[in-house]
Amino acid sequence: MEYTTLGSTGMSVSRIGLGCMSFGSGREWMLEREEAIELIERAIDLGINFFDTANVYSTGESEAILGDALAGYDRDAHVIATKVYAEMDPDNPNSSGLSRKTIEQELEASLDRLGVDTIDLYQTHRWDSETPIETTLRALDDAVRRGTVRYVGTSSMWAHQFADALRTSDRLGLERFATMQNHYNLFYREEEREMLPLCAKEGVGVTPWSPLARGVGTRPHDRIESTTRGRTDQYLEQIPYLQGGGEEINERVQELAAEKGVTMAQISLAWVLHKERVDAPIVGTTSVDHLEEAVEAIEIDLSPSEMAYLEEPYAALPIAGHE
Repeated sequence: MEYTTLGSTGMSVSRIGLGCMSFGSGREWMLEREEAIELIERAIDLGINFFDTANVYSTGESEAILGDALAGYDRDAHVIATKVYAEMDPDNPNSSGLSRKTIEQELEASLDRLGVDTIDLYQTHRWDSETPIETTLRALDDAVRRGTVRYVGTSSMWAHQFADALRTSDRLGLERFATMQNHYNLFYREEEREMLPLCAKEGVGVTPWSPLARGVGTRPHDRIESTTRGRTDQYLEQIPYLQGGGEEINERVQELAAEKGVTMAQISLAWVLHKERVDAPIVGTTSVDHLEEAVEAIEIDLSPSEMAYLEEPYAALPIAGHE
């Protein structure tokens, strides 16, 4: 395993973060508790120390599973990240959003499920247009000052919103967003226009979600529905990965994988890992074999010409992932 410094936090994280969205009973393709714990333990064996979850993943089950899995290990050896924003209780209008009330109550619930006193990286899952950014930032700053959160981060939004949040923190002397977990992969590169340059300028760590394009980067495009997730993931239908040259990119991934004797997933992940502004992509999986393949992808070298060959067919796509 290789490690890197996460943005300007000073924390060392594995070059791959384990995404925990697939743990729990929220979807039919997800892992139940025992299988999920086995996967987490294997990740630790492989040197992964960065785990990313969210309160909304299987309505808290993912956090509880991660907490149980890490309970037998040295807490200081791992970096735990979770998120707040999405609705947790349809009967409670304050169970979603980024108000002070929501942040404080959901943070306490996440701490309890994870079984920790402090969350290393507490992230806002999306932008809340109903709550002034000053309110959200003050609540997060207070959490850092109380010691229940070490660093704060955020996820997909427009670059102008992120710039506003950073400037607001600077103006008010509040804790800054130290990381951006954005939507970025070989099949969706719109973040290269504004968000990634902004993160580079501001020293913000980048931890992309969906680095394998929800499976589009792992198998031929005519076999996307060959897995349970491929057939049932409604979100996959909303993201135009195979438009804008996506099918040809997929075919070039197949070609290069065959030449190198590796899997398509390893080529797609290696591409992300070669991007200078990416600290640690968040890789979600339900398979120990696929997890091991992901770790092996760190060792794959792609030449500048191979990177260019994979990228060449790309054409602009509609923005996806902010909602």
